[in-house]
Amino acid sequence: MLAAASVWPMRAMVLHRPGEGLICEDRPVPAPGPGQVLIRVHACGVCRTDLHVVDGDLPPVRDAIVPGHETVGTVAALGEGVERFREGERVGVPWLGWTCGDCAYCRSGRENLCDSARFTGYHIDGGYADYALADQRYVFHLPDAYTDVEAAPLLCAGLIGHRALVMAGGARRLGIYGFGAAAHIVAQVARHEGREVYAFARPGDTAAQEFARSLGAAWAGGSDEAPPEQLDAALIFAPVGALVPEALRATARGGTVVCAGIHMSDIPSFPYEILWGERTVRSVANLTRRDGEDFLTLAPKVPVRTHTEAVPLTGANAALARLREGRLEGAAVLVTGAGEGG
Repeated sequence: MLAAASVWPMRAMVLHRPGEGLICEDRPVPAPGPGQVLIRVHACGVCRTDLHVVDGDLPPVRDAIVPGHETVGTVAALGEGVERFREGERVGVPWLGWTCGDCAYCRSGRENLCDSARFTGYHIDGGYADYALADQRYVFHLPDAYTDVEAAPLLCAGLIGHRALVMAGGARRLGIYGFGAAAHIVAQVARHEGREVYAFARPGDTAAQEFARSLGAAWAGGSDEAPPEQLDAALIFAPVGALVPEALRATARGGTVVCAGIHMSDIPSFPYEILWGERTVRSVANLTRRDGEDFLTLAPKVPVRTHTEAVPLTGANAALARLREGRLEGAAVLVTGAGEGG
């Protein structure tokens, strides 16, 4: 079976030059090496980090990369030494795709900071394809409560949102800047935990504000507005550095502003007085396997309901364009011939 896997044809959406979009190409299906699983992709979420890769906001690290790191599918073949999975099992693949396992960060449970880390859809070909390889260590079993399309956004928007929420500590009044895929998931978790959610969308984006209210936000407005109450913490999902001082101004003394994206435009200078009062600014870097296990156990208990729009694999460029323009409510999810489309 492994030998045959190397010659089967598959489609892949390939990035050759940042800023020029993806090209659909036929490729041989790769055979899994030691410790790897071959996944028949059913669905793959379209994440803002994919957009940063495609647009060149993140430095290119290799030619002809296949983006996508919210991958859902079934195990099609096993490499030598794989013991965690069986053929036919449904699995998910996140952004963090490989770490050395031996550095001080990895040994202390902070594998998300590993200097040698490799990321799915950036260093490693990802899920914008019919098949994908993954290191068995960084593959998750998925809750049965979700369809393939529903589960895809949990693997980055959900995981990163949850890690950011944990960094907010016990904040009761929680501000969320940038109400997209991650925000719509973390808002549900926050409400489940009894927090008040204050949602900040692009100025004038009344649809996003109404979407936030439908998920239980106590208040929703533009990112240029002040909330009716001071925040205990703020999570910033929009890649806009100018939101950091705005969030600091909206946050009470002792509060925390969490920057949750892998890329952000430069943060402008701001007066010390809005940081003073033991306010904290911190970032989220990637995720750990523990994050994945904790969140994927929690999500069906909330229960988190992902708002998705299924798009054919070859519609990846159009889905990315809509994300770039802020015209998505929830998350777009690419589906292959194996996906159930809903």
